[in-house]
Amino acid sequence: MPEEKVARVMHFFAKPMVAALEVTAGTVKVGDTLHFVGHTTDFSAQVSSMQEEHQSIDSAGVGQQVGIVVPERVREGDEVYKVS
Repeated sequence: MPEEKVARVMHFFAKPMVAALEVTAGTVKVGDTLHFVGHTTDFSAQVSSMQEEHQSIDSAGVGQQVGIVVPERVREGDEVYKVS
């Protein structure tokens, strides 16, 4: 499946397993499948919900910083790809 780099991980919150992402290209929407890749990170997850400044949103564009729930630990600097 083709992938395009759309974001990078800015921070990780262990409880409740939330990744803070900065969107760097394209858009990220609820329902998208994202692939997280880093030195010790390699998994895919579907975006079930997304928040910006504690408000639920459906999509995010370049420059926006959003939080999404992830099933595994991610690390600052990990790259995020959208699976199409």
